[in-house]
Amino acid sequence: MLPIYWKLFGQIPAVEVLSHRMIWSMVLLSALLVLLKRRSELAEAIRKPKAIALLLATALLLTFNWGLYIYGVNSDRVVETSLGYFINPLASVLLGFVFLKERLTRAQVAAVLLAAAGVGYFIWNVGQVPAIALGLAFSFAFYGLLRKIVPVAPMVGLAIETLLITPIALLLVGYWAATGAGHFGTDWRSSLLFVGAGVATSLPLLWFNNAAKRLQLSTLGFCQYLAPSLQLLLGVWLYREPFTPAHVVTFGCIWSALLIFSLSAIWQRSNPR
Repeated sequence: MLPIYWKLFGQIPAVEVLSHRMIWSMVLLSALLVLLKRRSELAEAIRKPKAIALLLATALLLTFNWGLYIYGVNSDRVVETSLGYFINPLASVLLGFVFLKERLTRAQVAAVLLAAAGVGYFIWNVGQVPAIALGLAFSFAFYGLLRKIVPVAPMVGLAIETLLITPIALLLVGYWAATGAGHFGTDWRSSLLFVGAGVATSLPLLWFNNAAKRLQLSTLGFCQYLAPSLQLLLGVWLYREPFTPAHVVTFGCIWSALLIFSLSAIWQRSNPR
């Protein structure tokens, strides 16, 4: 339901919202690490130059992904952002094949090709590349690819990523405050929304990590499509964004691809070789 939250910022620039999203996420995650007595994990990770270099790369990808998502929502392209997160699992499969040499089943190949056909049809029919959708899908897929090889716990890694970007965010917020262009502190509503951005960002990620330990993988796999499905409904029914025949064909291809991919994954787990 994050689109509803980001819409509350109105005409506040996406880069300012993103800066506060990073700052307050860092504050919340750091506080949680202290409360959970996991500071030693943070200190240990910081002493690993290779891990920090990789986390800097993932931090930049995450910053791009978060910023693009906020921009997409606040420029009335919620439907396109939902398309991005439907494409994401298939983008991850493609990157695993290209960079990790993971073998794809025939069903997975068919799913990726069907998704590509859907996007290709949209480009051909509408005459424009769904840049926000593809940017969201592949930035998060590359993020997942790199995080896969970083030997750091999810919460600790996210805390370090926000710590690495926060100095830049603080400089920007300070500049906006000095020039009078910033919105933090101008009224209580905007200030609370900025602070709440950290909670709205971090808690869902932490809940997901906790759910990953408790739920079956098949259940978790279907749950990851819940958020973009809700986003699509919000875009079409609440915000009255257009959903043309081209969207129907494109989403139909993506949904069919995801169905093939999910059923194939379930079959593989049920019939291990």
